[in-house]
Amino acid sequence: MTDLSHLAQLVEQLPNAKVLCIGDVMLDRFVYGSVTRISPEAPIPIIRVERESAMLGGAGNVARNVTALGASVRFLSLVGDDLPGREVMEYVANDKGVEPYIQIERNRPTTIKTRYIAGGQQLLRSDNETTATLAAPTISNLSALAAQLAPDVSAIILSDYGKGVLHGDVVAATIAAARKAGKPVIVDPKGTDYSIYRGATVVTPNRAEAQAATGIDIQSDEDAIAAATKIITECGIENVLLTRSQDGMTLVTSKGEATHLPTEAREVFDVSGAGDTVVACLASAIAGGASLSDAARIANVAAGIVVGKIGTAVVYPDELISVLHHHDLMIGEAKLMPLDRMVDRVERWRRKGYKVGFTNGCFDLLHPGHLSLLQQARSNCDRLIVGLNSDASVKRLKGEARPVQSEAARAAVLGSLETVSGVVIFGEDTPITVIEALKPDILVKGADYTIDKVVGADIVQGYGGKVVLANLADGFSTTSTIARINQGKD
Repeated sequence: MTDLSHLAQLVEQLPNAKVLCIGDVMLDRFVYGSVTRISPEAPIPIIRVERESAMLGGAGNVARNVTALGASVRFLSLVGDDLPGREVMEYVANDKGVEPYIQIERNRPTTIKTRYIAGGQQLLRSDNETTATLAAPTISNLSALAAQLAPDVSAIILSDYGKGVLHGDVVAATIAAARKAGKPVIVDPKGTDYSIYRGATVVTPNRAEAQAATGIDIQSDEDAIAAATKIITECGIENVLLTRSQDGMTLVTSKGEATHLPTEAREVFDVSGAGDTVVACLASAIAGGASLSDAARIANVAAGIVVGKIGTAVVYPDELISVLHHHDLMIGEAKLMPLDRMVDRVERWRRKGYKVGFTNGCFDLLHPGHLSLLQQARSNCDRLIVGLNSDASVKRLKGEARPVQSEAARAAVLGSLETVSGVVIFGEDTPITVIEALKPDILVKGADYTIDKVVGADIVQGYGGKVVLANLADGFSTTSTIARINQGKD
């Protein structure tokens, strides 16, 4: 069994996991619309509301992530005696994997975060919340429930958003009960004093949180180790999994062992909720029987998937298994996609300032000449899309005996290459329709063409794009390879 297959097998065991999640639940509202003018009353945009949606946020999103992975979760949290609180209760009740223990405190508002979004950009966020200390009876009740529930699960999550649920007494009671029962406690921390989590198995701060808690400016692997070690020694935490955005993750243990996990994200679209995914996946994997090291690696893959999605999204087991079994695919989705979806992807790349290149061909029996062309094409752009002739198209161009490999097989081979960012199959004899739809910044063909003979060159140059003729590697062609194979068969 390969290392990645071992991790995939651990993911398959997640439905056996049972987790207790304690923390601050909130209601995440999203208001979508369009902006076409500025207000005459003040220099602010006017958003024309088109639709609204809502979902569980905070610790609620952690619980969502646990159940999305197939595990079950006991969820202990608190809402106010208000309409948003009842809405939260309804969302929790609709998730069949959640066993709810939601408490109610009168005269305390349920936390609501409302985001206003237009043109794919967040214009404003409004928060309706309080961070006042909970009433003494509420603290006592939460502490007692946490201690009661802890022995009957395989791992415990403390999801601290600083809204009051994880009062020091609640945290202490939970960790004490967990240690007595031999259960691991995984903490997504808040604030700068991590000593309140003393006795926890692992805390999962991000870079900014760890910097604030330790005073160490984390720029390198050595800085990350120093910050994690300081948390371990000064706060009585057993292990630290420090998430570092584009620099991946660093796992440091109380034994002084350090493991750096490179980022798994090939495209980052939205980092909101990524910390929730990490702590949920880490705890679920541990609850399912994984070691801390393997659980961290699975969580790292999950983080790479979720940041490629929009909003506070979740990750599913089949996505994790797909990435672990097919690490040469784009995180979260295959490189092969239909033209309309590729157009959307190109627009997202352009919003990030990436230069998009395009080349095309049959790519039947991939050889060093093909690899040279693709490498030269990628060197001229940030993202390279390959237009691939369909089987029917190849047959018309090359004869009835071709292609040797199906379009699915050819696309899979191309998609495994680091130089290739996306593959689109087209059924016409030329890729003119694909070029018109994608509008690549760079169009690449072999130097056996002249620019005036390159299909789509006039279109690309017409909007200011560039046509590049790549040098050809001598002595390689699919036709000659097939001819050599067939020699002597008669």
